[in-house]
Amino acid sequence: MKNFMGLYRILLADDEEEIREGIIKKIDWGNLGYTVVGDAENGLDALEKAEHLHPDVVMTDIKMPFMDGLELGSRLRVSMPSTKLIIFSGFDDFEYAQKAIKINVAEYVLKPINANELTETLKKMKQQLDSEFAERRDVEMLRKSYMDSLPVLREQFLVGLIEGRISEERMRAQAPLFQINLLAEGGWAAAVVRADCSPRDGAALREEELIPISLKRTVDDILGNYCRFAGFLYSDCVTVIAELDPKTGVVPLINGMNEVCKYAELVLGVKMLSGVGTPCSSLPDIRHSYREAQNAMDYCAAMGAGKAIYISDVEPETSVKLQFDEHDERDLSNAIKMGSEEEIREKIGALFARFESLLLPPNQYQIYLMEMMTSLLKVMHAYELSTEEIFGEHFNYANTIAALRSPAEMKQWCIECCIKISALVKHERIHSTRVLAQNAKQYIAENYQNSELSVESLCSFLHVSPTYFSTVFKRETGMSFVAYLTEVRLQEAVSLLNTTNDKTYIIAGKVGYIEPNYFSYVFKKKFGVSPSKYRGQ
Repeated sequence: MKNFMGLYRILLADDEEEIREGIIKKIDWGNLGYTVVGDAENGLDALEKAEHLHPDVVMTDIKMPFMDGLELGSRLRVSMPSTKLIIFSGFDDFEYAQKAIKINVAEYVLKPINANELTETLKKMKQQLDSEFAERRDVEMLRKSYMDSLPVLREQFLVGLIEGRISEERMRAQAPLFQINLLAEGGWAAAVVRADCSPRDGAALREEELIPISLKRTVDDILGNYCRFAGFLYSDCVTVIAELDPKTGVVPLINGMNEVCKYAELVLGVKMLSGVGTPCSSLPDIRHSYREAQNAMDYCAAMGAGKAIYISDVEPETSVKLQFDEHDERDLSNAIKMGSEEEIREKIGALFARFESLLLPPNQYQIYLMEMMTSLLKVMHAYELSTEEIFGEHFNYANTIAALRSPAEMKQWCIECCIKISALVKHERIHSTRVLAQNAKQYIAENYQNSELSVESLCSFLHVSPTYFSTVFKRETGMSFVAYLTEVRLQEAVSLLNTTNDKTYIIAGKVGYIEPNYFSYVFKKKFGVSPSKYRGQ
């Protein structure tokens, strides 16, 4: 990427220091639009510096110790595909040129390097980089890409709505882009429909996986005659978020879904299952209506398929029922795992605030608390916490909840339990990261002699991802995996140099270095002298 002055970043790699210094001094980099951000004396050094410096261009000799220019280019092609590569070579050989083409080398320059020739090459490279950067910045292309992605983004937004993952701020910002009216006077309601089974023999559509697509088309063709809606595929169902008319309410949606069921059965030759949830006045609450629509669809088995079941017809007074859904469970779980005590109090307070003004039977409050309790038990199970640690000895799930008669008592009990769980979870997390680092150190101590030892093989043994491991290991040890492994190998090398008469190439192999010259290079970089000179001191 360019630096703040608009100059492209260059990394120069050549094992001859005179050549590196000569190239750096002979070229007017700033006038050409470049800045040299680093240089390296071998391929491995260049690869490490490239990962840190993120150059736009790497200029490298083709023959270098420890890793040649072609292998360096091949590695950069994987890790930094946008970085341009200029190869220097003293070989006017077609085979080298072929290999260079395979790794997408931008330019191939023969040695001895001519300053004028290299200047022209860099000018040409800058034109190419300028063109690519301009293309990336092109507003029209970005806009076209966004418009092409709009249907997918809209569907992701709608799925987020019914899952309760869309914040009110994001909802206000994005709903108009997806043609969703936030000011619907009659509110909204959710509906779902799916096929009861795969098509019977002789049906018009045999491929089972095509049924939801055909059903979605049927919904789009028919339901628009009854109400404004947004329909999308979710799991094996077509899900509908309908905007309701304040005069007619949910009735047109129910009638429309009934018509969808009839027509879809004629087209697909299979019965339809459909459910409709109760209206909600706030779009964020559409997740409750969606959940009710799913519950309503379950009644089709008892009441017969082929028609839409409205949840209020089979479960009266659903509007006052308390619901602790997946969104609530996720929020409470996150507060326990990562929140402060104050954030836990606020979250639980918000959950109980929903019904503090409602006069409901105690058993409804208790059912709500049982659902919350299930969420707490999931967190405890994940961290292997015992019920005795949180609730004390002789804890009885049902009796404890039954003894809590008022919402205030339930809220206070829940807050106290969640704070205890949170403290133990955080303690367990700190302990587990320390154990992970200790296990990693032990594995390195037992396997540092293996030249193939890598962060990937270590993480495979520990059953963690490399990204997570690298973060934890650096936090616990203050060193990266590579730096720690190098330190272990070099300390063992020092011990062998002091206590044995083994030759340095033997010691190199014993501490995990196949290439003795690279071992000498790393050793000298660390201690300032070569292994042989260290032994002679």
